[in-house]
Amino acid sequence: MTVSSEPEGPSGYSYAAVVARSERDALLAVLQEIGFSGWVAPPEDGWVVAVAAYAEDAVAQGRRGVVEVGESVAGTGATVLAVRVLDDRQLAIVAWSGGQEVARYVSDPSREPGAAWDVLDEPIGVEGAAALAETCGRPEVGEELAELLAEGLDPEEEIESERLTRVLSLLGLPTWLVSAWVLPKRMPVGPSPKDLTRLRAGREGVGGLVAGRAARTVRRRRPAPVITDPPRDDGGPDDLMWL
Repeated sequence: MTVSSEPEGPSGYSYAAVVARSERDALLAVLQEIGFSGWVAPPEDGWVVAVAAYAEDAVAQGRRGVVEVGESVAGTGATVLAVRVLDDRQLAIVAWSGGQEVARYVSDPSREPGAAWDVLDEPIGVEGAAALAETCGRPEVGEELAELLAEGLDPEEEIESERLTRVLSLLGLPTWLVSAWVLPKRMPVGPSPKDLTRLRAGREGVGGLVAGRAARTVRRRRPAPVITDPPRDDGGPDDLMWL
């Protein structure tokens, strides 16, 4: 987790997590198998949260970022959401149900690390709100969720963690997730560090410390973008003025 500051608005936080409707032991088994680095929380209302150690970098074998980790967990048939916030300027959510992807949303594709200069800053995937709400057992909030995901935020006054708090609340998911950037320190709300299982490259304890250091040297590479082919500015009348 990282904290950054931009001149046009408040400081921003970066964090990422997988939220799964799964038995905790079953989730742990998958995370250990793929060499996940992060924290796994106790179950809460049937959901288990696994907070990734890094928001932008790979956090598991095979150059898996949090979205790819979510996909691996979804392979067990569990209902899964992968959530990522970057500098509080971009929110990404990908969801799976029954092993199939049902929604993929990014609030601002232009904020993706390494994005081209002409990538548009408009949200992608708002139309998946109904499927996302259905997946989380809250079909009645689909319309409200769509409005929330489509909403433009004022960069001088608002941050994506505020949007995510409202999303999690609508979907009935643990809202303490927005404090996950604090880890490994004690979060202001949610489980304490002693109640979390710490995995480093899929291992616990001293073995995990050693494995984690070794894995970190090869996991600084970024995973694939959440949206691999984002819409771009095709050049309109305003561009022609400069020709």
